[in-house]
Amino acid sequence: METFECIAAVARPIHDFGDEFMSDEATATAGLRAGFPRGRGFYCRGRFGVLGEAPATVVQAVQGFLGPDLVTAGWLAGRSVMPAGEAAACYAQAVREWGRTNVPAGVDVEHFNRLAQQLIDAADANALPLFAGWRAQHCPADDPVGVAMQRIHVLREHRGACHLAAVRLCGLSARAAMVINLGVEQATRYGWPEPHPVASALIPQWQRAEQLTDELQAPLYATLTDRQRTEFAQLVNVLTASLTP
Repeated sequence: METFECIAAVARPIHDFGDEFMSDEATATAGLRAGFPRGRGFYCRGRFGVLGEAPATVVQAVQGFLGPDLVTAGWLAGRSVMPAGEAAACYAQAVREWGRTNVPAGVDVEHFNRLAQQLIDAADANALPLFAGWRAQHCPADDPVGVAMQRIHVLREHRGACHLAAVRLCGLSARAAMVINLGVEQATRYGWPEPHPVASALIPQWQRAEQLTDELQAPLYATLTDRQRTEFAQLVNVLTASLTP
């Protein structure tokens, strides 16, 4: 399998499997058990806690695609519960717990983990601080299924960070990219108040941003052989087989 063919095959299932985790009631329950209030506190403090005790405006600038009011409210709501580093570790634990429940039985997670880690290790993290923070999170050696989900999450953060850079390079705002990609209603759900439809003339810029995102990820996937890329795509397909249609 060629490099860009592999990227095209795995980008959506990796993204969507991460979305399933983030939106699952089981994840919200894990946050409640940890002492976070209902709402976005666990999500924001946990996911972005790898950035350390940063001001909310800095967190917003790093993650980009969520509306600033959503991020600020969630980040501040979680601040009194636990320090940022602890929240990130708690979120990573929730990622692994969710993986143990939702990764199908029989997946060769050991081989997936080897290939995924090769991709993660090959990444240049310059200008990708959220990815760098998640790459640095501890992965326990005795939990291969949970760690497979954690590596899915790390790879998702890599593509997300690359896409934010690509969107801005193409002259789009993150808000416009969200509207083009998801529509007005979904953009509102992700924290953008009253987003307006985007002019059709901007769609080619978003398409170029998608292409640039693939190009930014290409050096990772180029470290795999053709056979390894085929195996990785197959493993991602099987690992994410429980995705809601």
